[in-house]
Amino acid sequence: MTDPSASPAPSASPPTLADALGIGPDDLVCAVGAGGKKSLLYRLARDLDGVVTSTVRIPIFDDEVAEVVVTDDPETAVAETQPRPLGVVPERERSDRYRGYDPATVDRIARATDDVVLVKADGARSRWLKAPGEDEPQLPDTADLVCPVASVRVVGEPLSDERVHRPELVSDVSGTAVDDAISEWDVAAVLSNDRGGMKGVPETARVVPVLNMVDDERLAETAAEIAGWLGEHPRVDRVVATSLAADEPVVGFY
Repeated sequence: MTDPSASPAPSASPPTLADALGIGPDDLVCAVGAGGKKSLLYRLARDLDGVVTSTVRIPIFDDEVAEVVVTDDPETAVAETQPRPLGVVPERERSDRYRGYDPATVDRIARATDDVVLVKADGARSRWLKAPGEDEPQLPDTADLVCPVASVRVVGEPLSDERVHRPELVSDVSGTAVDDAISEWDVAAVLSNDRGGMKGVPETARVVPVLNMVDDERLAETAAEIAGWLGEHPRVDRVVATSLAADEPVVGFY
């Protein structure tokens, strides 16, 4: 296990975010959860010159990519539109958000390009932890990598609407009562549960949880404790601790 608070050897270069996550050259990557999904996708899109899309509503992200194409023929758009990173969406639903494609369409987008395709597959209303609703997540069948995301800053916060999307569902999964303090174990339990971060993950997909907002040594210790529990799950390929707002986003991986 890598200690995310440890300094790398002087000659070592920090891994890229894509390398830490184990992303292949044409992977279909889906982010679920809360506390950094969009930041993760946009950072990867810039690093990899990838294609960003969504199976759910997504806030306007034109400033995060070179171009956004609004189209009902996304396969042609990704094949014929040159700028990268590229966004493709079916419709501008309101002034502040786009609609998403159905998962089968995203499967076709991935087959139409050799680029990495990055997908927002659920919503969290800017909270730091969540459990999926009845119709979530919307995952394509051919997803290569699913990243359940949570913010480590939620540890110690009350299990309430202020920081948690659907606190009652999180309570059902973790066993912690609504309004009680959230523990490291709670975060691990939610990310690794079939009613949480593992819900609907295709059998062939790799799973790499992302613990975000690891912005200081204390939070690195929190991430390490969460990662210790997550690593016991047979489907977890690895766990990555990040500070996605930093110049070097990878804090550690396990």
